[in-house]
Amino acid sequence: MAKGCRLLAERLLADYFGVNLHLLQNRKIPGMKKIHIILLVLIAGAIAVLISFLKTSATYESIAGAKASPGKFVHVAAALDKSVPMDYDDLKDPNYLSFHAIDSAGDRMRVVYRKGKIENLEISEKIVLEGRYENDHFECQRVQTKCPSKYKDDMKAAEKNLQQTSQNNTSEKTPSTDSKY
Repeated sequence: MAKGCRLLAERLLADYFGVNLHLLQNRKIPGMKKIHIILLVLIAGAIAVLISFLKTSATYESIAGAKASPGKFVHVAAALDKSVPMDYDDLKDPNYLSFHAIDSAGDRMRVVYRKGKIENLEISEKIVLEGRYENDHFECQRVQTKCPSKYKDDMKAAEKNLQQTSQNNTSEKTPSTDSKY
């Protein structure tokens, strides 16, 4: 069974690469051991993986930068523009969502997201949009929402409580002038 699998694998490799593997097995390269060949193949594979990562990597751009390079896959850090209403109708098309985003420079753009409504979009402080700028809108493939911290209100309450406690402690420590002996 194992020999049959090996022969099948050899035949598939020979068909794919167009090389007769039996010739390679009988041919010896002087000074090359099997470990050297394996290491060379691994290094070539690692280089191929790195090149593929470089081709698919995206950069962070502003809205102006995304508009300047249409068709290029980019990440845009922005916020939801709440002055313009969102366009979402779950009866008409539950996968279509359109909204406007604004970045820190004040540039605005229309964003189209075709994977349904995004949870927490309305309450998010920031959004990271991943996609391409096409024609008159940003065709978004993925959205990350950065929601406000639930601990901000707790920190304000804790600071207020701390101030009240410190004021109460200082008023208790001051000697009273109306003491009776």
